[in-house]
Amino acid sequence: MSHGFEQGGMEWRDAEQEYTDPAIGRTTLARMFEDSAERHANRPAQQYKGGVYSRSLTETVLPAAPDGEFRALSYAQTRDIVHNLSAGFRDLGVSADDRIGIFADTRMEWAQSDFALLAAGAVVTTVYRSSSVSQVEYLLSDPEATGVVVENEDLLERVLAVEDELDLEFIVVMDSLSREYDRDDLYTLAEVHDRGKELFDPEEYESWLDARDPDDLATLIYTSGTTGRPKGVRLTHWNFRSNVNQSYRRFGPRPDKNVPTIDQHSSTVSFLPLAHVFERMAGHFLMFAAGATVAYAESPDTLRDDFQAVRPTTGTSVPRVYERIYDAIRSQAEESDTKRKIFEWATDVGVAFYETDSPGVGLRAKKALADKLVFNKVKDGLGGNVEFLISGGGSLSADLCALYHGMGLPILEGYGLTETSPVISVNPPEEPKIGTIGPPLLGQEVKVDTSMVGEQFADADGEVGELLVKGSNVTDGYWNMPEATEEAFTDDGWFRTGDIVEIRPDDYIAFRERAKELLVLSTGKNVAPGPIEDAFAAIDIVEQCMVMGDGKKFVSALIVPNEAEVRARAKREGISLPEDASELCRDDRVQEWIESAVEEANQRFESYEQIKQFRVVPVEFTEDNDLLTPTMKKKRRNILDRFADEIEAIYAE
Repeated sequence: MSHGFEQGGMEWRDAEQEYTDPAIGRTTLARMFEDSAERHANRPAQQYKGGVYSRSLTETVLPAAPDGEFRALSYAQTRDIVHNLSAGFRDLGVSADDRIGIFADTRMEWAQSDFALLAAGAVVTTVYRSSSVSQVEYLLSDPEATGVVVENEDLLERVLAVEDELDLEFIVVMDSLSREYDRDDLYTLAEVHDRGKELFDPEEYESWLDARDPDDLATLIYTSGTTGRPKGVRLTHWNFRSNVNQSYRRFGPRPDKNVPTIDQHSSTVSFLPLAHVFERMAGHFLMFAAGATVAYAESPDTLRDDFQAVRPTTGTSVPRVYERIYDAIRSQAEESDTKRKIFEWATDVGVAFYETDSPGVGLRAKKALADKLVFNKVKDGLGGNVEFLISGGGSLSADLCALYHGMGLPILEGYGLTETSPVISVNPPEEPKIGTIGPPLLGQEVKVDTSMVGEQFADADGEVGELLVKGSNVTDGYWNMPEATEEAFTDDGWFRTGDIVEIRPDDYIAFRERAKELLVLSTGKNVAPGPIEDAFAAIDIVEQCMVMGDGKKFVSALIVPNEAEVRARAKREGISLPEDASELCRDDRVQEWIESAVEEANQRFESYEQIKQFRVVPVEFTEDNDLLTPTMKKKRRNILDRFADEIEAIYAE
């Protein structure tokens, strides 16, 4: 394709190989930040929102941002905070290789604490904001953490509830404390900062940085536990730093580029968990290495307001968030029949324009009208400056991806795992190919193990099998889990991703399914649930779908309806529906609408892959009800348990 912002051909691959830039290097993460802060001292590094937290730092260290508005910190200011916090942590007793937990939402102080602890020589171990008391105990006791930085008093209470099982020397709270605690091992972040400010010595600080080697352990990131007990993935400074280098070669401001880049003029809104590897690399380390600006969203629920206030140029997210943004756009368009028809016409035009190599005058005119009537408003809703978005952490529906490209909001899909720091492959801005997770980043070796796949992939153009990878970004294993580490690698040192992919003749990779989630029907057929579930992403009446059938004769599904869309459709058709969500799901007309959606999705699949029966359920899968991980992946085992009766009824018939 020649239009849009693509510049096809192979030249970009050669350019990646030859590219050099001060942001690329073999350093520790702390040194990477220090060097970037020196280069970009007067540029904005972070933006924090007022009225969200009772920040201890804004009582004495920083001016508070006005309620609902963002205030910027320059790289020089952020660096000063990192310096002082680092010296303060050292004064609390932190020394090289101590494991220190961060237990907080994604926010400015998370990033500052991370760089400060890394500079002090610590190994940062992460705890999800949503972790229960028992999970907190495991995530701090397993790495033998000697300290923890928590967000507020709510999370402090979770730590105090299990402190007898831990060996903590200090607890630091990011927010102000509302009452006195009778203990001498508890500090606010501002108190740590002020201790450090008095003690900070530039030469001593440099000696801490010099004492750390890129091959030293930087962090333990615990997998989110979709398959049993979380494993602590050991990641060195060089694991992450090399992935920053690899990603910057793909997205940085190379001289050959005439497409958008990630550089010192870029800005992003960070809202995914920094405790997760994807945001930690793509929305944190990579952005600060580039000299970009990171603004911290109030919450995933305020993204529209936050995007409009920050006006970012790029963003990283998971497929579920892109689905929800699209749902919101579509629901606004469905306020009337006329608006809905215009929106549907515009998306058809956008996709046709994107998929046509040389759009003619007629199609260009239609696209200009679609921009004016629909797409420019969508872009304005995201701040008006977004050049491209990056998707990872799960499989993105190709239909949905095409719709975003058609709207002029290209989503570049990538792929990776915690164990690979994380990015293995991602679509290049020069030549994105929808339905793929891009070609591997430079410096990564990939191949597939074909032994575990059957005839269902016989029609593939490329090689299909479990993806195996080698590279400087790959972990050396799991914390205190030698058997799990051994299982994760082949005898000759390739890391087993556990994912079925196709490596196509053009070197792009197409994700097929997680090996552990392949359904083996009692007929012997293998079915990948992911593509079937993705087929519903652009179907308005379905909010979520989970496909089942392992060990059974046929494929079935649990379907969560999009209640707002169901009620909007009923209103358009003059139908009265029950108010109760459970009764709504049992209503014959709703069942008929969902059945039509299932038939629409089924048309794409072989007979044995098609959904033969389904149940409409009134409970959305969320993190709060423990049916999604913090990174919005389905907890399939939990969903199966939660809806055991419905599933039993499906297969009893």
